[in-house]
Amino acid sequence: MKNTLIAPSVLAADFANLQRDIEMINTSEADWFHIDIMDGVFVPNISFGMPVLQAISKHAQKTVDVHLMIVDPDRYIKTFASLGANILTVHYEACTHLHRTLQAIKAEGMKAGVALNPHTNVSLLEDVIKDIDLVCLMSVNPGFGGQSFIENTYIKVEKLKELIIRKNAPTVIEIDGGVTDKNAKQLVQAGADVLVAGSFVFGAKNPIQTIADLKKITAL
Repeated sequence: MKNTLIAPSVLAADFANLQRDIEMINTSEADWFHIDIMDGVFVPNISFGMPVLQAISKHAQKTVDVHLMIVDPDRYIKTFASLGANILTVHYEACTHLHRTLQAIKAEGMKAGVALNPHTNVSLLEDVIKDIDLVCLMSVNPGFGGQSFIENTYIKVEKLKELIIRKNAPTVIEIDGGVTDKNAKQLVQAGADVLVAGSFVFGAKNPIQTIADLKKITAL
């Protein structure tokens, strides 16, 4: 059976009860913490920054998956490593020298991820796919939680999976945006390995049960 990883997005948590929600993820069947860092420039929203990530990392007992939606991410690679990021994902669209950025992330002991906006073709990763540990396919336009899932994502997952297999790359596929129990199974069947779920988890009456249900649905 496939063990699909579930990564609750802390962006959808209750910021007034952040430690409570972190402990919920710790005790649930979730695999990773997904942390969105937004600068209000690359995306039209500002989320949390370094002090909040440091606080989350202090209590998190699982992999800390940090997704940078910022311009010039190279400036902060060392900082995010020191704050406890295990995986650091940068946007293809924000990196002029992507290969160099990936090498810099790995040099700090983190796994290197690349995120693609909905309009960005997966074929653009052909020359660097073997250097990428994780590709995060945005299934909504980045910047805000609670958006509707973009249906073309299934095709992108299949194309990316084909590229990974053809290049014999170690890369895992992560889906970020609009993931629910209605599309989770189809995403995994298309080739996804990690599902980020924000509003669907934290908006549920029983988030722990919702996470468990996602794990069950995606155990193909």
